[in-house]
Amino acid sequence: MPLKATAPLSRRAATLIGFTAILLWSTLALATSSTGAVPPFLLTALTFAIGGAVGLVTAVARGVSLSVLRQPWPVWLHGVGGLFGYHFCYFSALKLAPPAEAGLIAYLWPLLIVLMSAFLPGEKLRPAHIAGALMGLAGTVVLLGGRAGSLGFAPEFVPGYLAAALCAVIWSVYSVASRHFAKVPTEVVAGFCLVTAVLSALCHVAFEPSVWPAGAGEWLAVVALGIGPVGIAFYTWDIGMKRGDIRLLGVLSYAAPVLSTLLLVAAGFAALSWPLGLACALIVGGAAVATLLARR
Repeated sequence: MPLKATAPLSRRAATLIGFTAILLWSTLALATSSTGAVPPFLLTALTFAIGGAVGLVTAVARGVSLSVLRQPWPVWLHGVGGLFGYHFCYFSALKLAPPAEAGLIAYLWPLLIVLMSAFLPGEKLRPAHIAGALMGLAGTVVLLGGRAGSLGFAPEFVPGYLAAALCAVIWSVYSVASRHFAKVPTEVVAGFCLVTAVLSALCHVAFEPSVWPAGAGEWLAVVALGIGPVGIAFYTWDIGMKRGDIRLLGVLSYAAPVLSTLLLVAAGFAALSWPLGLACALIVGGAAVATLLARR
């Protein structure tokens, strides 16, 4: 349920709320696999429309006036640029480069969040944070490399690699810059989601064939995506970035691909393998290093 960023939350509580976004994002692969052949931009338009509607309905139910959406243009540029810009570049990267390599480059954003947090007022970046983030990145390399069999970067895919890198930069800038918009209520994220839905629908009309969800099962998966990973997750991430420990959340974000793979294994869509075990060890170890050693 969306919460106000201005609520009297402790730093630890806000960090825990932000971590729920990572848990929800780990269900993306499993939920998306249940949506059938729905093309990416159409799926984005549908799920963000649902996520935005969830935010507006919750805001009204909590007595929050929709006039809260009247924000200066920099707020909208930051929000829509982050949500839509990330997804546009991500889908472009997947079309222009092999998914494993594109996904690995795109998943540089947790490391970038950790590094960029050093420029925020009141934040101090310690070597343990960098070490933990690098361990998480190593775990992601092992995991994605294990899925693909090998990772081979080829010159002909440079446009896709650049799109993936831009994707990582956009999401890390959006996340860290949220701290500068800490006074903007989290309910405004609903507006970002709705505008992203409209822009994604336009991209769908321009670039994709129309393949709608087939049957109640696929529609249910779309609704679940819109409520959870594409809905609640963006509200809780907003709270975590504005009020929580950005450096720790950046390191913990590397848990998402591992948890996603574990869910696929549990559902029978993937098999246990040594890369998964090693990735788990690296990412859990990185989180421990960033949490425990940084405190010392």
